[in-house]
Amino acid sequence: MTNLLSHLSYVALSTPDVEASVDFYVNTVGLTEVAREDGRVYLRCWGDYYAYSLVIVPGDEPALESMAWRTASAEALQAAVERIEAKGVTGEWFDGLRIGRAYRFTGPWGHTMTLHWDAEHFRYTEGELASTFPDRPQRRSRVAGTPRQLDHVTIATSDVDAFAAWYSDVFGFRIMARTVLDEVPLSIFSVLTTNEKSHDLGVVFDASDRAGRVNHYAFWLDTREEMLIAADVLMENGVPIEYGPTIHGIGEQSFLYYREPSTMRIELNTGGYRNYVPDWEPQTWRTSQGSYDIYRVSSMPDSLAESFPPANAPTATEEGLTAGTRDQILDAAR
Repeated sequence: MTNLLSHLSYVALSTPDVEASVDFYVNTVGLTEVAREDGRVYLRCWGDYYAYSLVIVPGDEPALESMAWRTASAEALQAAVERIEAKGVTGEWFDGLRIGRAYRFTGPWGHTMTLHWDAEHFRYTEGELASTFPDRPQRRSRVAGTPRQLDHVTIATSDVDAFAAWYSDVFGFRIMARTVLDEVPLSIFSVLTTNEKSHDLGVVFDASDRAGRVNHYAFWLDTREEMLIAADVLMENGVPIEYGPTIHGIGEQSFLYYREPSTMRIELNTGGYRNYVPDWEPQTWRTSQGSYDIYRVSSMPDSLAESFPPANAPTATEEGLTAGTRDQILDAAR
């Protein structure tokens, strides 16, 4: 099937304290606030080609409100909606800020997804944010280590393989790889893409009974050196690094994780491979092969098994199971 989606365009996240999160994103991460509407705050990375890539919304707890993809065309948007509704899932049309007519639905595992074709192509043409380079939509941020663009989102679900199959069947996501436990034949992680990246959608196994959870979302930096500078800046601003820097096996990106004030997890990504093979066959990794940390020399903290919103059981991690969460996750899988 022809791929109906082109790329991840934005994520909308809820937080109990909108102002604390926005202040963090602007002054520590280096994003730019572009709009406020109905309590929602719209933010952009300096290299985003559209008006925004992150939306912060009021909520009782940190959670994923929606993940949004731009379709490959106006016709692809209509085709995608027809395929969604043919599966017995009904969504709604709405007018989104600077994205026009969009379609929002909740998938079988409780995750809300937004699809749109129209998008405001954004560029500062005057003032201090205007770039001297014609291809850049905005001057590079003055905050050291600021990400260039949104990269991917990783959700949590009770059935990794079924989730990947459904989204591949409906939208044409390419399933690139998955991780299976050494202990039992359980898929605990999978990566899907709409383009040449290793993934713009990750899927991790969730042992809880709460649907629609998210594990993290990721920004992209141009180089590993910028990521290391970002790590320095975070640490000097009192923001601890949760895990990393190191390199993923699947995707081969350099990465690190940290948290924003709501406790939502953010990943920084750079490097990695590009895959243009149209008939790619998904690869299967064992956790012992270093699917998450290619060097296999570090100890992953149990905190990485926390997904959002909080629930009664942990998720797996991209690497597999941590010692502190192993029994709960294996019990849920049986």
